[in-house]
Amino acid sequence: MLVRAGATRALPGLRRLWRGGGSGAAACFRLARALLAVRGAEAAVFLQGLLTNDVTRLAAEGGGAGAAPPRALYAHALNVQGRCLYDVILYRLHESPSEEPHMLLECDSGALEALHKHLRLYKIRRKVDISPCLDLSLWAVVPGEGAGDLTQGAGQALVFTPDPRAEVMGWRLVAKEGADVSEMIPGSHVGNIEDYHRHRYKQGIPEGVKDLPPGVALPLESNLAYMNGVSFTKGCYIGQELTARTHHMGVIRKRLLPVHLSPPLPKDNIPEGTQIFTESGKSAGKFRAGGGDLGIALLRLAHVNEPLCLNMGGDKVKLTANTPEWWPKNSGK
Repeated sequence: MLVRAGATRALPGLRRLWRGGGSGAAACFRLARALLAVRGAEAAVFLQGLLTNDVTRLAAEGGGAGAAPPRALYAHALNVQGRCLYDVILYRLHESPSEEPHMLLECDSGALEALHKHLRLYKIRRKVDISPCLDLSLWAVVPGEGAGDLTQGAGQALVFTPDPRAEVMGWRLVAKEGADVSEMIPGSHVGNIEDYHRHRYKQGIPEGVKDLPPGVALPLESNLAYMNGVSFTKGCYIGQELTARTHHMGVIRKRLLPVHLSPPLPKDNIPEGTQIFTESGKSAGKFRAGGGDLGIALLRLAHVNEPLCLNMGGDKVKLTANTPEWWPKNSGK
């Protein structure tokens, strides 16, 4: 069954921030992400106890005033200590609350087996079927300068919906393996995946196990709330206690931020977890991941506006951090 695309909307802010190669209306990037199908009468309730977001919204009547329930939700699966295990995006395949809940769960392809095992561990006797979707491919679609209505050919897609994390990330598309996405998205072209990751780093959007090390990354330090990935009003879920306590205390001293490295750049890749220091030698945070002169780092907010550097084999590499434009305006804490 083909699913209608998410609601069409103008993305002027995204077009202003994205500068993709080529003259097409959009760049399509094949992602190293995998999908699990979660289906059954208790699917939403089952996932509700394992993920940070309110999964029942995907099975509800809608958001009021005749609005349809969201097509996609972002969330983290946490361990009992409240640290991130998997970053996921859920896609709703069922069309109405009267249908059996049927969702796709997107995750890092390297974590597919581990996530599948994690879900089976907590399934117990619930009426839920969980299975990998090896016949599907996942794409990010980022509009370019001349982007118009991207949904004209989206009827061929299983899912085509705005990325639920941030408007600057464009759209998510799920299609059958081998499908020609350039035919689905008028005027689009297939882009280099490195350009997609550079776009993510520039916007400070973490994705996958390198950016969010399992058992290490904390959800609120990873800007989960800024990316619409957590509900503070839903019921209990694994790892909720630390997340809720941090939120209600109202103080987050470290956050993931985009960083720009100054030349000369190191010849070798920067190891994950490399310490970042201020000019006076104080610890300012740790480098998470990057490509070329862009990356993301977990930084102490008190040092964000200072000159920073990291040590690579005795050579100091200078870098600067910035606050993304898409962050909420009241993101001072």
